[in-house]
Amino acid sequence: MKLTLKKKVKNPIIITGFPGFGLVGTIATEYLLEHLDCEQLGRYWFENMPATIAIHSGRVVDPVGIFYNKKHNIIVVHSILTTQNIEWAVADLIEDLAKQTNAKEIICLEGVGSTTQQQESQTFFFTSEEKKKKFFKKFGKELNEGIIVGATSALLLKTKRKINAFFADTHSQLPDSNAAAKLIELLDSYLNLKIDPKPLYETAKKFEEKLKGIMEQGGKAQEEVKKKQMSYVG
Repeated sequence: MKLTLKKKVKNPIIITGFPGFGLVGTIATEYLLEHLDCEQLGRYWFENMPATIAIHSGRVVDPVGIFYNKKHNIIVVHSILTTQNIEWAVADLIEDLAKQTNAKEIICLEGVGSTTQQQESQTFFFTSEEKKKKFFKKFGKELNEGIIVGATSALLLKTKRKINAFFADTHSQLPDSNAAAKLIELLDSYLNLKIDPKPLYETAKKFEEKLKGIMEQGGKAQEEVKKKQMSYVG
């Protein structure tokens, strides 16, 4: 499938959120879409994956939706699609989007499993720009040692563009809106979006139930596909 955008956008910042640990990236980008004036630029799906969609509030939720905020010149890539086994293809998609728009920077939002017993989520960052480390250290810890998996790791390996990855650790079961709110705080401080993360903390359950419903629908659809495939074989 070829990525086609509805309009030309020049030199944006691309923010990506895919369903990793705790659905943190998906929740954070969903929150951005609800609090920024965004228009949909495009949609994408991977044709080698089972054809499944989610329906929420009477509308189709695209596997990968691409949205644009003109005020801040930001593209938000919002996805409910698991990247397992298609990490390289996802990285190619983001690279294609960056090439078409001549993006000046890519920001990845991710959740990571916590290795501590702290109740409060911590934020971490990785940046390709040495000069930004001092600023980011005000809001999180630099990721000096660790293993990154998934689409973000593929993108970090492939892209030659400026790239920043923000991580929040999570202790809870899927999904974790509080960890996502931590990333919104960092992102807001960095880009001056003037988005208040407090409502995300206060309405965490609302977002969790919404995303949980979408993912459950997607899971049921996947099971139906498997059953049909088995019936064809049997």
